Amino acid sequence: MDKKPEKLVPEVRFKGFTDDWEQRKLGKVACINPKTNIPDNFKYVDLESVVGTSLIKAKLTTKQLAPSRAQRVAKKGDIFYQTVRPYQKNNFLFDINNYDFQYVFSTGYAQLRSEINNYFLFSYLQRQRFVNLILRRSTGTSYPAISSKDLSEIKIIFPRNSKEQENIGKIINLIDALITLQQRKLEILIKLKQSFLTKIMANNIDKNPELYFNSASIKWLKQELSNLTIKEFKGNTKLNDTKTGKTEYLDAERLNGNVPLFIDKPINTLKSDILILWDGSKAGSVYYGFEGSLGSTLKAIRLNPKLVNSFFVYQQLKSKQDVIFNKYRTPNIPHVIKNFTKVYPIYFPSMAVQNKIARFLGNLDTLIEIQQKSIKDHKVIKKYLLQKLFI
Repeated sequence: MDKKPEKLVPEVRFKGFTDDWEQRKLGKVACINPKTNIPDNFKYVDLESVVGTSLIKAKLTTKQLAPSRAQRVAKKGDIFYQTVRPYQKNNFLFDINNYDFQYVFSTGYAQLRSEINNYFLFSYLQRQRFVNLILRRSTGTSYPAISSKDLSEIKIIFPRNSKEQENIGKIINLIDALITLQQRKLEILIKLKQSFLTKIMANNIDKNPELYFNSASIKWLKQELSNLTIKEFKGNTKLNDTKTGKTEYLDAERLNGNVPLFIDKPINTLKSDILILWDGSKAGSVYYGFEGSLGSTLKAIRLNPKLVNSFFVYQQLKSKQDVIFNKYRTPNIPHVIKNFTKVYPIYFPSMAVQNKIARFLGNLDTLIEIQQKSIKDHKVIKKYLLQKLFI
């Protein structure tokens, strides 16, 4: 007996829709790279102009000055799919009312003028399953790319009912809009903190901060970091000790969010210790608030709580990571100099003012972390919907 053909239906559907979906080549449901005339003046969008699903910049130029790759004249509703390094998913659904200037995209994008719901198709193209199909047909290793012809041959599966297409497209577009808004809010919070750091921290002994947390303009003190330290030590835990234990192993990978490793070693850092990555490509990176067994590429600095607030000093060091890397490392080698704490200056006011600054910056950090979590949660929701609402 012949096997009954599998029904082309997604796992989750909007109420009222029961018909099978249809499978067709992408080139049959969208006009790819439609021919148009290049305007004399326009805004040019290159491969760096789109990040995620957002257009972050567009350069105003002329037909004479623009690069030869400026060929794709945008029309509202067009989808621009990055054919170079498609795994980055830097694609854009053009929804701009271009009354003042037309937009012209680079030939690094395939331009799709869809015959089905464009929000649905755009969401479909963002799915990892579709990206995997793209990568199989791509050429090149460092910069994999797919031709527009090969792109047009890839099959997609979509609802025959235009209303179902619309419903799916709307909900994914809504999630994308929320993610974009949350990301912009995060960018504002980060810039706000950076601005405050430049105004509430003193940079040298002759220059007090622009903003004060009390009415008295008291001159800040200067000390080398070592004079504020009661203990500093490098880690010596070896990675080949992988026995399951209760102590978290701290190295650069795990401090940057990788899966924790627990080993049978005693805890040697406190949550109030400042950790500095001593060598490696990111030497000079500063961390705080971790408790565990220190890896050999990290150094812990334990400050005198009678003299300084450790979180206050951490914020000062964190904001100067690039300075530490560029000025306080051995020549041509990504390694922080051995006498770093003896030569690095710390500027600080009274303990009461330090505590106020530490609380203020800590509150900003909390807002930033909440915002980051919100973005992550929305992306999880989007991933779920892309898996369940599509085939």
